[in-house]
Amino acid sequence: MVVACEQVWQEISNYLENDVDPGLRAALDEHFGQCNKCTSVLEGTRNVVQLYGDERLFRAPFGYSWRLHGKLADSMPRRRGTAYGWLVAAVAIGLVAGSLAVARSTTRTQPKLLSEHAQPGESIPAGLIVLVAGHSKVFHVAGCTFIHDKEAGIRSMEASEAVREGYVPCVRCLGKYLTNLAQEFIKKHAWAAAIL
Repeated sequence: MVVACEQVWQEISNYLENDVDPGLRAALDEHFGQCNKCTSVLEGTRNVVQLYGDERLFRAPFGYSWRLHGKLADSMPRRRGTAYGWLVAAVAIGLVAGSLAVARSTTRTQPKLLSEHAQPGESIPAGLIVLVAGHSKVFHVAGCTFIHDKEAGIRSMEASEAVREGYVPCVRCLGKYLTNLAQEFIKKHAWAAAIL
């Protein structure tokens, strides 16, 4: 069996550890007898293995590895603009986060509610016409029996305007209104429910 130098180099550590089959070992021995270059590689590898296995291997002085790393870092080409790039990225992220916070705060500003203990109305159809009575703090759906202070006058407006002015929805009549809407929807779409 004839082996090329590249194959010898791949099998050097296996050869030194006696981890090759006898036919390949005989071919490698024959190659080492003829090739000075591979013999040098074999002897160099054997020396390195022996040095690393020797207990008398000396320790490097304290701080040597730090100095070595520093010298290696000094000899490496530097990346230019790294700190500037990070600064620009941080400023850009800050601007985006700030603008999102400002946008969120302007869209979520709650109107000053007329009642200190009330919760603002949410998910109320904006175009729904509601009624506000006199000095009330609540808006109602037309036909609500819980409207108070009718003597002071009743005015109508869209629900979005009532919410903006600080009125809160009447829980009773709005609940009835939503129940009626749901029942009408079910009646209109009963055929779809029958199909499902």
